[in-house]
Amino acid sequence: MLLGLGANQLLADMNRLLSLLFHQGVLDEQFLELQQLQDETSPNFVYDVVNIYFQESEKLIRNLRGLLVDKEFSDYKKMGKHLNQLMGSSSSIGAKRVNNICLAFRAASEQNNRPACLRALELLENEYCYLNNKLHEFFQIEQQRVLAAGVRYPMPPQQQQHH
Repeated sequence: MLLGLGANQLLADMNRLLSLLFHQGVLDEQFLELQQLQDETSPNFVYDVVNIYFQESEKLIRNLRGLLVDKEFSDYKKMGKHLNQLMGSSSSIGAKRVNNICLAFRAASEQNNRPACLRALELLENEYCYLNNKLHEFFQIEQQRVLAAGVRYPMPPQQQQHH
């Protein structure tokens, strides 16, 4: 009985965290669509997709920083390419706020506006960090929930005997 309750409690925690992230505009419906694609045959589907997203985004953000650090020369065309990639993958996992910042960043890069690009990069890094932390927390709770829900051993006979 207790284990089942534990799993329900953890599910409630997951839902609370998700509704916070929806409320803050950090995530949108696309994240729910991903969850719909997860089933018994691919129990880690969402985790895997999001993990790949984090690996790719990390690289793209590093590249963007690299392009902006060079005061003499900023390749705005290349910046735009990186941002388009980041926007594509962000919208595919429902990372709405990251996506919105990328839009503003891209607009700044199209105007070759270095100060605005630097501000956007800082926002992007903060937002990305927040998303990363929160989704990490989400998957940790999910892992605990799966464990709590899965541990339903039948009672060994000797413990059921009443002496």
